[in-house]
Amino acid sequence: MKLTYDYQIFSLQRYGGVSRYIYELAGRIALRNEFEVSVPAFLYINQYLKNSNSRYCLGVSIPPIPKTRKIRLTINHLLSKAYFQYQIPDIVHETYYSFERSAPQKSKIVLTVHDLIHEKFNYLFPKIDKTVWMKEKAIHRADRIICVSENTRRDLLEYYDVAPEKVSVIYLASSLIPESKINRKNLSTPYILYVGERKGYKNFSRLLEAFALSKELSSELNLICFGSLPFSKEELSLLHKLGLNPERVRHVSGDEETLASWYAGAAVFVYPSLYEGFGIPPLEAMACECPVVCSRTSSIPEVVGSAAEFFDPYQPESIADALLKVLNSSDKTKDLIRLGREQVKRFSWEKCVEETCLVYQSLI
Repeated sequence: MKLTYDYQIFSLQRYGGVSRYIYELAGRIALRNEFEVSVPAFLYINQYLKNSNSRYCLGVSIPPIPKTRKIRLTINHLLSKAYFQYQIPDIVHETYYSFERSAPQKSKIVLTVHDLIHEKFNYLFPKIDKTVWMKEKAIHRADRIICVSENTRRDLLEYYDVAPEKVSVIYLASSLIPESKINRKNLSTPYILYVGERKGYKNFSRLLEAFALSKELSSELNLICFGSLPFSKEELSLLHKLGLNPERVRHVSGDEETLASWYAGAAVFVYPSLYEGFGIPPLEAMACECPVVCSRTSSIPEVVGSAAEFFDPYQPESIADALLKVLNSSDKTKDLIRLGREQVKRFSWEKCVEETCLVYQSLI
């Protein structure tokens, strides 16, 4: 079976959950005898692909030069159209959303929908954002759709006219390798760990409010924020407005090994997001034996099961109370770590690959 993953996400993301997902699928399925895998990402910026030396990648790595996104996409689209004149795959798995079909008419199309954030939180995005329009086009031309959680599947069926039998739920997994030894980062002060983007629906501002509300939290612990971007002017202004000591709220960044170390050393991991299609960080935290405190919204309870302490993400008081409940109880912490070890076993790339291959095979 000839299987192609298109260029889109590898042209858009250097790092990120969606490109990591496609990279894991392509690499693992390429090892199976029943598939001939190709990734015609002729000009790509993705670091997972660059570092893999993948024999199935038909492209070259280029630097992510600012304001060249549209140029990269246009060149890759034209080269893909030419490529598909000579190589017609049985299945094209579209890696993101686009207005126009690039796959040959004879090919079946599979699409993964990760979330409905743009539809549910449209007020957070600029009016010129075209993601929803492109997603609608991609959804309606797909022969099969994969959703990464039951919650995402429900949202998809609510917002789009899609036959339920076309939609499968296949869970993601964590690619993070847990630290073999607990590393407390040589810090004398225990810390709460936050991981990922901080804007909009990620609800970081309410987490800061919760941290400021409790003198026990803000005077006895640090809040470590792991992510690629340093604090913005708006975030620094909010820290000042809330009277938080900037030495207590710190931004850090690094590679996956560094992230695993921060998870392993945290007193607790907090996830205040208002909405997630799946939510990898809680899974990573559980894999690293870090207790999880998180929102009871969207797909998050589906991922963490009973291995977390929940809060109402719209109420800073609820966030603070949940954090203190875990931080002040060694028994509760031990229970969450134990439950997390069991919960994380439900998710693996091997299972994701097996179920995805069944979707592919059902189309041929």
